[in-house]
Amino acid sequence: MSGEADLAALADILRQSSGIAAKADIAEATLGLGLSGAGSVPVGDDCAAIPDGDGWQLLAIEGFMNEFVARDPWFAGWCAVMVNVSDVAAMGGRPVAVVDALWADGSSAAEPVLAGMRAASERFGVPIVGGHTNLKTDRKQLSVAILGRARRLLTSFDARPGDRLVAAIDLRGRYREPFSNWEAATDAPGERLRGDIALLPEIAEAGLALAVKDISQGGVVGTAAMLAECSRVAVTIEVDAVPRPDGVPLERWLTSFPSFGYLLAVSPAKLDAVLALFGGRGIAAAAIGAVSEGSAVSIARGGQVELVRDLARAPLMLPGRVEAAA
Repeated sequence: MSGEADLAALADILRQSSGIAAKADIAEATLGLGLSGAGSVPVGDDCAAIPDGDGWQLLAIEGFMNEFVARDPWFAGWCAVMVNVSDVAAMGGRPVAVVDALWADGSSAAEPVLAGMRAASERFGVPIVGGHTNLKTDRKQLSVAILGRARRLLTSFDARPGDRLVAAIDLRGRYREPFSNWEAATDAPGERLRGDIALLPEIAEAGLALAVKDISQGGVVGTAAMLAECSRVAVTIEVDAVPRPDGVPLERWLTSFPSFGYLLAVSPAKLDAVLALFGGRGIAAAAIGAVSEGSAVSIARGGQVELVRDLARAPLMLPGRVEAAA
């Protein structure tokens, strides 16, 4: 641990993380739209889930920061497809198709974004079926939506006290500097990518987990906070148990956005089966902590525990908790 922040300093770094703080925008948008979640999985999950016969239609959308699209347009296009596919998988679904909305100053500016989207579409086997394009604007902007389908849902609302928190992350990659995106997909064969993504609906359909969330811009700890808030539980993360690439500082890794990364709440009886599924595909997976009663999101090492956020006092993204705390 030489050269790394001690646990108290690490907790302070996480409290100040912009990736975690940005999740508060969800509460404002939800309140402004008057969303209730009636007839679907409540607001705060990775996709909207709409009952459909013996399963669920899944709908999600991702928008991208202008700085990211301008700095790395090909990778932004790739990510636009990849992160939507990940959202569908996190809900136990299989992707069906995507549509895009792209703004750019001319066709030459749009070309790398479109090329990245096409590459990801082909590699993940998810068709781009339409969208919206405006090539007469002053900057590149990008948003992509996806349709998927699930036979059995995984949600952010079903973690239970007593569950083990599992992190499954593909470490076979590198940072896409200068951003904290851990890139482990662009040079992977499509067959492998599709097989890895299929693990999540397989886990759902086998009943091996009920609660899953893909690791997003908030990193491992921010995503754990979102899962805890949705499920109204507490989580404690053993930071040294988190699968991590060699040479990457812990304080950076815990707020990184991996191209394949999920948190699962798993009952102890099913833990070995879940870890074996990921391990069988070369994906690093480990039990990294515990789910318990309460509202604290904490990190731990060697018996020391540091609070990162108390969701009862400082709600992150759910309007109900914002109102209750007011």
